[in-house]
Amino acid sequence: MSVRLAKEVLVLSDPNSPEPIKLSYEILRRAVLTLRAVNHKLRKEILELIEKNGRITVTEIYVKLRLEQSVTSQHLAILRKANVVVTERDGKFVYYKINKAKIAELAGLAAELAKS
Repeated sequence: MSVRLAKEVLVLSDPNSPEPIKLSYEILRRAVLTLRAVNHKLRKEILELIEKNGRITVTEIYVKLRLEQSVTSQHLAILRKANVVVTERDGKFVYYKINKAKIAELAGLAAELAKS
């Protein structure tokens, strides 16, 4: 397998494959940010709780997981920055939901990389 750089694109070529894989550095950077965000035990628990409930407030998260509010908020901020969760305001409450589009994007990238 060989690697070559072309204007902000990483091109991976394999002698056994007819088509090279082209990866944008921007897409890779975002994928790394996302993977770092979800690769943490506590954040995985938070994501599982959000998925189980569909949408949930920060208060519900820290009560159910028996965490401090500040710890919960810090981890949610990391997940928001990576665009893994999105917020939805309903009156005075802010609900967290899984960003299914981002997860699908990451799964697609992983599948593309697995082909090589």
